[in-house]
Amino acid sequence: MDELGSRAAALVARNPRDARLRRVGTSRSGIPLLLLCVGHGSRQVLVVAGPHANEPVGGATVLRLAERALADPRLTEGADATWNLLLSVDPDGLRRNEGWLSGPYTLGRYARNFFRPGFLEQPEWLPDGPDRAVLPETRALLTLQDELRPFLQCSLHGVDVGGGFVEVTHDLPGLAQRIAHTAARLGVPRELGAYDTLYWPDLGPAVYRIPPPRRGDLTAAITEAAVDSTWCHPRRYGTVTAVVEAPMWGVAAVADGSPPADQDGVLRSVSRALRHDTQRLHRVLARLRPHLATVPGAAHLLAPVDDYLLVCPRLADAWDPDTDDGSGRCLPPMSTAHLVALRLAGRRLSLRTAGLLHQLVTRTGGDPAGVLPELDRLVDEGCADYRDGCAARWIPVARQVEYQTRVVLAAFELAARRPTAGSRSGEPGWGSEAAVPMHRE
Repeated sequence: MDELGSRAAALVARNPRDARLRRVGTSRSGIPLLLLCVGHGSRQVLVVAGPHANEPVGGATVLRLAERALADPRLTEGADATWNLLLSVDPDGLRRNEGWLSGPYTLGRYARNFFRPGFLEQPEWLPDGPDRAVLPETRALLTLQDELRPFLQCSLHGVDVGGGFVEVTHDLPGLAQRIAHTAARLGVPRELGAYDTLYWPDLGPAVYRIPPPRRGDLTAAITEAAVDSTWCHPRRYGTVTAVVEAPMWGVAAVADGSPPADQDGVLRSVSRALRHDTQRLHRVLARLRPHLATVPGAAHLLAPVDDYLLVCPRLADAWDPDTDDGSGRCLPPMSTAHLVALRLAGRRLSLRTAGLLHQLVTRTGGDPAGVLPELDRLVDEGCADYRDGCAARWIPVARQVEYQTRVVLAAFELAARRPTAGSRSGEPGWGSEAAVPMHRE
């Protein structure tokens, strides 16, 4: 987090006429939310990095985008555009991932140092609507959207294991072809059956239409990604939102659109594995929970654990061809890519939960419940399945950043062609707080 701020400040110092750094809010722990602005155009672009704390690639991407915009006037003066780049909307969560961010980048190190807050503590979520948003990070982002009225908003996400894809609120014809070209050039697999978008309209290979949010219980919102969010809030201004997912570990099979040989057999296997891991994790948590009352920061780690263990049984039922999950709807037609994505998603949930519990044990200063060997087995089994069973391979950070940067620039070019409502100036006076130069923070 500190490196992001210092690099942004250095970029502004080198380009004082065309770049500015502003504080637009403060995190729950008091960390400034910093907005890097490039250009002086009347049409606003808003790029949000770090909405999920364990997905750090967006921070490097916004810096790369700033460099591109400064070097290429077609992205600023030529398009009458200002780039507004939020360095991290969840800096508190990003700090909690610093145990793996410096490398080495192995699945085991990532899993044992993984952090992502509970669903209700993620800044882009609006489960009770924008008027009842309580997180300061969320309120700062909503204020920014209302002030800028951007014609394009890009939310930068990262897939830990899988492939790249994009979710959009409006169709951008030609985006799928641009993504295909970029992915092929950089060796990034496209996720053709993303778990997040299982029930969403398909706008082209690896491009999905974000549906309108609908009310429902928490597990329905989580498992179907249909909750209200800051992705949809600026629709009233004609804003196109693109959620750009870039993978850390790529799995080639997520790009396999062929018909599966045994769909029901794979679904039964995935559901059975998720139920089995969930039972193991419940037993571990039951033994560990009595020892956590005095552990510092335990609540932050327990919140996502409880969330994951809440949704795992529902997902296992939804995927199992022999079980009626009570939702009244069937799975859509599935390709091999869909089945691989479900396998990765089930493993992801159990591996994340095991990693968070592993951190809770280490914070006790020992292993009072005697659960560490079981957690190590769960983590090692999950990593081995990713590495050996799914052929997951690390994608160098520079390539992750370049992929995400090119997808954002493609969305920018295509969205700029659409008629849009007037956007407000990004010049001094619009912000939610007084501008504070980075070197004075």
